[in-house]
Amino acid sequence: NYRYLPEVSPSGILASETEPYYYVYGYEGSTVAEAQATDKYETYGVLYNWPAVMTEDICPTGWHIPTDLEWQTMEMSLGMSASDASSSGWRGTDEGYQMKSTSDWNDYGNGNGSNSSGFTGLPGGYRASSGSFYSGVDGYWWSASESSSYSWSRTLYGNDDRVFRYDNNRKLGFSARCVRD
Repeated sequence: NYRYLPEVSPSGILASETEPYYYVYGYEGSTVAEAQATDKYETYGVLYNWPAVMTEDICPTGWHIPTDLEWQTMEMSLGMSASDASSSGWRGTDEGYQMKSTSDWNDYGNGNGSNSSGFTGLPGGYRASSGSFYSGVDGYWWSASESSSYSWSRTLYGNDDRVFRYDNNRKLGFSARCVRD
């Protein structure tokens, strides 16, 4: 999970759909270096609201946040049908299992995956608009694609081998990935 952290947003502030926010699970301060020194940062990276994911500097030069179509392309390369890839909700058969890392998932249902895709999906959880964090069980990732006033995301659950596709509120804090241009 990506670790770009230009500033730390305290979890107690209300989330925003327009201003970028950056969260590190379990860290309540505002010092970037302290947040980066935590185990949660090292293991799970940073959680971003959608405006933070769309900032120009989030990915290194030559990389970008994947679009919803790029996510679908990856899922189909793992065996998901085109009709499943373009639908919402739970999709596929074992593509999530192929995307999950082989460690760091709490033993919840199926738990760890095979990582046969090389994606190494980690259960970074999410930051809810209430300020609560959920980490270690599920992983959530933004795409760069909008869906009306929401944005497309992907979820891997510890107790399911499929992939969940949904358009979510932009104030939620999810993980991010960058892909090569």
